[in-house]
Amino acid sequence: MNSTLRLKTATAVVLTVALSAVLLPAAGASAAAGAEAGASASVDAATKQGFASLADAVLTKRTSALLDGPRPNAFAATPPSGPVSVASGLASAENGAVAGLLQRRARLAELKEAYTAAKVDVDVDSVRVTGARAKVRVTETTELTYKKIYGDEPPNTGFQAQHELTFTAAPGGTWQLTGITPLDQGGPSAINAPDSAVVDPGGVVADAAGQAAATTVPARPEAKISPAAGYNYGAMAKYAEKYWKNYNPSYRKFNDVGGDCTNFISQSLRAGGWKNDTGWYKSYKNWWYNSANQTTSWVNVNYWASFALYSKRTHNLSNVYYLGVGDILQMDFSGNGSKDHSMITTYRSSRGVPYLTYHSNNTYRKSVASIVAQNPRAKYYAFRT
Repeated sequence: MNSTLRLKTATAVVLTVALSAVLLPAAGASAAAGAEAGASASVDAATKQGFASLADAVLTKRTSALLDGPRPNAFAATPPSGPVSVASGLASAENGAVAGLLQRRARLAELKEAYTAAKVDVDVDSVRVTGARAKVRVTETTELTYKKIYGDEPPNTGFQAQHELTFTAAPGGTWQLTGITPLDQGGPSAINAPDSAVVDPGGVVADAAGQAAATTVPARPEAKISPAAGYNYGAMAKYAEKYWKNYNPSYRKFNDVGGDCTNFISQSLRAGGWKNDTGWYKSYKNWWYNSANQTTSWVNVNYWASFALYSKRTHNLSNVYYLGVGDILQMDFSGNGSKDHSMITTYRSSRGVPYLTYHSNNTYRKSVASIVAQNPRAKYYAFRT
């Protein structure tokens, strides 16, 4: 079954919502009387709305832990007296997740980064009922407002994340939220995601791997000097920020075949003046895209890096904080020598802090400070375009 429900929480005040309040009137939900015996449960429109409300409450609670202000209220496990509620085990797990997010907020505060408000939108993409379980897939779109600590921060950052929620039918026509699983793969997790190990897909390193960059804040920022090639860095950033969540229909997507991150930066670089380099599509020495095919270097993290260095269109920077608008940052999550993720710089503060925009998962203007703080074990490769 499909649903097009959409929820919006418009202000930071909503972020203190208690889960115990996210319950439907008794007449608004329906679960099969045979749920105890494993019969297939029925779900009506009001119950779907309850699923969406509870998803919104959980994701909003996580986000509230990152905001500059008081500690959010704890999750309250509600008894199965209301039609849609949260199971006690999940409530306990989410309280632990919030505690970890509070620590992340503290780490970001040490880096002079904070958020003052947030808006969380939840779209229900599908509802699938099998027996006494309902699998609900949702897309979260969250916008966070940067606190003006120095005054040169961008107005906001944002991301999209996909989740699958499991609801279990219980006696008396009730449903309980018993699990929530992230569906995004291939890139850094969202800033409000609980700490978890990033799965490294591995891969083959092409000929020119490049040199890893330092992640400590340098004593002096390094300004970007335009190269003789005359690329339009503003056009690269404008393109990336236009299509960070609403994909350009003129290009194919690669989310389901390894991730769309490198495809996205290739599009952005082309928008700023990078030209096709024709040749065999499997060679890292070539880079092109057309309506029928594309080179491996257009879509693969390692092959893009090899082409970029081999062609001398880029060179490595010694520090991630030297990135300027239009420059590329790649991550190797486990440090095994195979890069896993590509991002483009679309904003740089006057203090020299780069902000990255990327696909998989879709993210807008996330600071390099927060990326490094959330992924301290990764290796980083910075490319001056």
